[in-house]
Amino acid sequence: MILFYTFIGSLLGLLVGSLPGLSVTMATALLLGLTYSWPTHYALATIMGVYVVGVYSGATSAILINVPGAPSALVTTLDGYPMAKKGLGADALFLATIYSVVGSLFGLISLALFAKPLSLLALSFRTIDYFLLALFALSALMSLSGDEPKKAILAGMAGIVFSLVGLDPITGTHRFTLGLRLLQPGIPLVPVLLGLFGISEALVMLDHKGLGRFTLNKRKIKLKEALSYLPFSLYYALLGTLVGVLPGAGTPIASFLSYSQAVKRTKNPVVAFGQGAREGIIAPETANNACVGGALIPMLSLGIPGDGVSAIILSVFMVHGLKPGPLFMSQNYDIFILILKSGALASLFLLLLGLSIAPHLGFVAKIKNSHLAIIVIVLSFLGAYSYNYRSFDILIMVFFGFLAYVFKSYKIPTAPLVLGLVLGPMMDANFRRSVLLMGREGMVSYMLHPITLFFLGLLSLLFLYPHYKKKRG
Repeated sequence: MILFYTFIGSLLGLLVGSLPGLSVTMATALLLGLTYSWPTHYALATIMGVYVVGVYSGATSAILINVPGAPSALVTTLDGYPMAKKGLGADALFLATIYSVVGSLFGLISLALFAKPLSLLALSFRTIDYFLLALFALSALMSLSGDEPKKAILAGMAGIVFSLVGLDPITGTHRFTLGLRLLQPGIPLVPVLLGLFGISEALVMLDHKGLGRFTLNKRKIKLKEALSYLPFSLYYALLGTLVGVLPGAGTPIASFLSYSQAVKRTKNPVVAFGQGAREGIIAPETANNACVGGALIPMLSLGIPGDGVSAIILSVFMVHGLKPGPLFMSQNYDIFILILKSGALASLFLLLLGLSIAPHLGFVAKIKNSHLAIIVIVLSFLGAYSYNYRSFDILIMVFFGFLAYVFKSYKIPTAPLVLGLVLGPMMDANFRRSVLLMGREGMVSYMLHPITLFFLGLLSLLFLYPHYKKKRG
């Protein structure tokens, strides 16, 4: 049954991720609303299939029709589409498939090796350390948000404010409920996610016209020739894993960073970058999927999501009564093994589906965006209502859907909003408990702890680096 559900998730990840405008994050959010009543093992296997294959599948439309199926596939268009125009689209898809598998397996091996040691280290964390870690997760995202970090800060702060609605964890009183009884338990995460990644994407699709057709020639590159780039790819697999471990960074940053490194490190490429260089496909696609295993390391060990998708997976754990953190490995070892197994199976299905089905996904260019939008809206409404069987949850979903649409109109990222929603309760409770403990032990003696000093140093570097970079030009 695990094999079956992982395959179903992999197939859905391929189909949804291949559709321009639909992301793996949105697919995972939609599945969250559909699978919350399933047995835990089946739900996690399905979502792991969607996660692993969905990260790869955005490259199919990026290569074939120059429209990335996900933000992380944007870099793949730079060399993938020029290859397709030269009649080498099948070769580009083949390289993307092979090295997405390499990246996925590398990330999962890293997860198996380092998640447990990190969880043992986390046993030494105190309340202030968890607050600083969550603050670092949000701050890292702000510093990596491009030329307009103020917009990312706005979104992150909005997420934190929304996360505070409901029951106060310290005093037990109700906060920001506007006198509404239905808001007293807090804002439910599933309808929020469906609004942010379902309704908003549907509204965006209604603003754009359909896409054109394309043609695809037969593959010319041989397996032996493709595997000759394996040593080249391992550096970018490591880079993608490390970016994944950094909370809030995610696959887009991994792909951009790996592509820039490939341009710098590749001397005298056979084909120039931007004109169909194979290295321009291998580097970002390897890093993208390696980021999957990396993002799960802080999520399982510390309860800190590494990217938007792992933030949704964290909510899956919460819905099923699981609490990722330092004790997760010892208390739920079978779930950890299930994640590794289903991730490895999804990598196998990625290879099979990528080689057999991905080259024939040209039909996506014929689907009207209006039809896609209707399907997404219907699924979102069903998922939001079936979560608690409350019409009020649909209103919450619609509100956050329009909020995300406004964010996108002003180019405000929604990832910090999700991280703020997930990390807000953790920051609130741990900070206030730390303040109480400082009053008893004294602020200086309480802060003089190795882990606390380490995170304070990281935060200092994170805030000082942009000023240093600006000074150096």
